[in-house]
Amino acid sequence: QVQLVESGGGLVQAGGSLRLSCAASGRTFSSSYTMGWFRQAPGKEREGVSCISSSAGTTYYADSVKGRFTISRDNAKNTVYLQMNSLKPEDTAVYYCGAPIARSVGCGLRVRWYDKWGQGTQVTVSS
Repeated sequence: QVQLVESGGGLVQAGGSLRLSCAASGRTFSSSYTMGWFRQAPGKEREGVSCISSSAGTTYYADSVKGRFTISRDNAKNTVYLQMNSLKPEDTAVYYCGAPIARSVGCGLRVRWYDKWGQGTQVTVSS
């Protein structure tokens, strides 16, 4: 069983920054998994934000966050990070960390590729 725990959310003014963390635990987790960040705003479907390959050699970002968000990982700590800068009100959502259905899944933002989720952390950006 893999357990994912997100932290770092909060209330910030537009233009501000937050750093989200996702700590993974469990015997089956290994640094060989791609990891992703997703978000879900009220009344909307969950959408992909960013992903990072197991070796951190590949990253991918949704167009809406490209140039503002940076994903990284520390495999020694089993932790994935999402640095969010220049935040906008439209970034307001619950942010989830996700692990894909198999180690063979590469970096991608299709929600259906992921089946392990954390509890989420709320990010609210005020205008």
